[in-house]
Amino acid sequence: MKPNIGIINSMVRITAGLSMLTYLTIRGARRECDSSHPLLIMMSALKVAEGIVRFCPLTAVYEEMSTEKDGIEQSWQQNIPQDQ
Repeated sequence: MKPNIGIINSMVRITAGLSMLTYLTIRGARRECDSSHPLLIMMSALKVAEGIVRFCPLTAVYEEMSTEKDGIEQSWQQNIPQDQ
């Protein structure tokens, strides 16, 4: 597993993930009937883990889909014949 995010990006993910995790934990302790609470806690813990290991699965999927596999560069523009 090769790191696919930079140092600054990983620090931002760790900081944001820990902030969200702290907020959601405090919020969950006050409100017992919050149904989306466990899912949000897992998502914020995932952000912390992504920052620690410096690997984001969504970034890896995007990079894999955007690279050329056959070595042939193709244009995204349509060839529209012009009338003379």
